[in-house]
Amino acid sequence: MTNLSDLKEIERRLAKALERIAEELERLHERASPRPDEALPGPPAHAAEVEKLARELEKERTANAQLAERLSQLKARSEAQISQLERRLARLTEQLDLQSLELLRLKKANTRLMEANAALRQAQRDAFPDATLVNRSMAVELEALKAERRAEIAELEEILAELRPLIAEAGQK
Repeated sequence: MTNLSDLKEIERRLAKALERIAEELERLHERASPRPDEALPGPPAHAAEVEKLARELEKERTANAQLAERLSQLKARSEAQISQLERRLARLTEQLDLQSLELLRLKKANTRLMEANAALRQAQRDAFPDATLVNRSMAVELEALKAERRAEIAELEEILAELRPLIAEAGQK
């Protein structure tokens, strides 16, 4: 597959070749056309060569037009791919932010759980189990479980976000 820079180089070279052919055609035309003071009967001596160069010039122009069309198609395709990648990056950044937030909540909940369990262990060692400590420990543990579930949901959302385009693509086939 030809890349964009190769196409630009080919287009530049074709444009120069077309310019040279056009200049040569003009020179030949000037040499072949009779001057007002000269009357030449019949066609100019280089008419066949001029026609040949004119056909070559037209072929080169056609090739140049085809390359220009191909170049514009490649540009459009690359712009579409860039746009798609930018959207994907934005979506992944958003998911990463959400996961970071959920991870932070999970860490905080785990820290509170460790503190509550430490207090509960201390009360147990003191042989004085406090119902408030037990309730607090259970509430903190419940919050830690909820934070863990939210983190898992965020991870599942990320997986689903990656699968949706694949499913849509498979459905189009």
